[in-house]
Amino acid sequence: MPSATANARDAAFARFRATPSGREKPGRYWKIDLETYEPSNLPEAQPAGAVEIEAPQGRFVACDLHVAMRDHAAALDRAMGRAIRPEHKWAALAQAFTHLGAFIHLPADVNVDEPIVVRYDVPDGSAVFPYTIVLAERGARATIVECFDGGENASICGIAEIVTEESADVTYAAAQMLPASTEIFFTRAALPGRNARVHWACADLGGRLAVGDLAVTIAEPGVEARIASVFFPGEKQHVDIRTTVDHRTGDSASETLVKSAATGDGQGRYLGNILIEAHAQRSNASLRDDALLLSKRAHIDSVPALEIAANDVKAFHGATVGALDDDAIFYMTSRGIEREAAQRMIALGFFEPVIDRFPTEALRDELRDALAQKVG
Repeated sequence: MPSATANARDAAFARFRATPSGREKPGRYWKIDLETYEPSNLPEAQPAGAVEIEAPQGRFVACDLHVAMRDHAAALDRAMGRAIRPEHKWAALAQAFTHLGAFIHLPADVNVDEPIVVRYDVPDGSAVFPYTIVLAERGARATIVECFDGGENASICGIAEIVTEESADVTYAAAQMLPASTEIFFTRAALPGRNARVHWACADLGGRLAVGDLAVTIAEPGVEARIASVFFPGEKQHVDIRTTVDHRTGDSASETLVKSAATGDGQGRYLGNILIEAHAQRSNASLRDDALLLSKRAHIDSVPALEIAANDVKAFHGATVGALDDDAIFYMTSRGIEREAAQRMIALGFFEPVIDRFPTEALRDELRDALAQKVG
């Protein structure tokens, strides 16, 4: 949708304003009304930013979205917009102004052993609307890593979309450690084919305001969907994450794992939805969400939700919100570890189960370093 016509842009923008956010109103802790919120520099949003794609040689397409519209339009049309859901408010805003992005097309049975990196450069003070689209044909396999550079006082509103055919296997990792002056809104959605595997791994560690929607729609049997998410508001950051796994057909499995922490005056909210529809018998779904409060002023709301209309399913959800374990701290200090060091080790170890879900040791180490800085 780069360089969308004025009519298409106006229609998408109107859809953005008319779509409810699906979020709670501001209250004692959360101070931002996402029902009426618009990025601060939106009225003067001029196309900005750049995309760089780092990919190994191979029999696949990894190109700029403008090039894809010119040279790969038929393949692009098979994926663009297919996984986005009507309730995705911020996707409508991104579609209104999208002007840069990346298209990755994996032909049948192509395996890409090295990660494909999509790197967005965000100029300071800009508004950027990136769109990354992945189309994986039958039996294809790849890992995509999305990251951002720059972005002081910037607004980012983007989309990442995965559409696969039968038995494809796509891992998509997104890590943002943007400056504390940045606001970021992101919609990520996947529509996997029969017997396909989709794995999302997302980290939201930066930004003044970070709002994320992540959805997987399971419309074919045999699908394995995994979501791993980590977020960590500090100081006066606000982070709001919503995940949805919609089992529309049975004989499929999904797993959602979320680890979050907050320090200073950081505020976080997480809503995790698992939907199992009436004909989705023999679905197997789990959701685990754990939040760690490292300050008396910090706050995280955790709302796991199950909607089950079928009777032959396995479904589990659990959530915890709490401070560091005093018994664990005592155990470590009794063995000669200073209290502050013990607290730091426990806090960083808390994230390891979700950090392990991210591809490449380099990315995992980068996340560990960012988390260590936030823990202090």
